[in-house]
Amino acid sequence: MEAGTAAFPAIACRPARIADVPAINRLIATFAARGLMLPRTTAELYEKVRDYVVAEAETGTLVGCAAVHIDTATIGELKALAVDSGVQKRGIGRVLVRGCLEEARSLGLERLFCLTYQVDFFARMGFTRVDRSRLPEKVWSECVRCHRFLDCDEVAMWRTTEGDLP
Repeated sequence: MEAGTAAFPAIACRPARIADVPAINRLIATFAARGLMLPRTTAELYEKVRDYVVAEAETGTLVGCAAVHIDTATIGELKALAVDSGVQKRGIGRVLVRGCLEEARSLGLERLFCLTYQVDFFARMGFTRVDRSRLPEKVWSECVRCHRFLDCDEVAMWRTTEGDLP
C-alpha cells in the first residue's frame, strides 16, 4: 500500500509536543510489554519530550516515535524507535530514523548509535555493529542501572550523521 492513499494516509515527521506524550507512552509501552524495548515513565517522557520526533498521519494520529539523546559532544543515541504494529513495513521507521539523523546533524553530532534487536533494519539504515565498549558513556551512565545489565542481549550499532540519509 502506498503512503498518501485513503487506506494509508501521508506521514509527517515532526518534533514531539507535550500533548503527544500519552501517545508516545502507549507506543513505547506496547513494545516494552513484549520485552522489545525498555519502558519509560510518563515523567521521563515529559522531561525528555524535546528529544523526540513523532510520525503523524494526516488524520492527526501518531503512528511512531523516536528520540535522539545526546551522550557526548560528538555522539548521540537513537532510542525509543517505535512504530504502531498496524502500520509497520510501510517506511515509517525509515522516516523516523531519517528525522533523527537530520536532528543529530543539525546539533553537530558526528555519530548516532543504537542498542537494538532489529539489526537488519538498522543495517539497511546504514548502521554497523560496534562493540559496546566503544560506548562507555552509555554503559556507565545508563546501562549499569538497567535490570538487564549483566544479561543484555541488545546489539550496539552506529553510523555517521554525514552522507546520504536512508
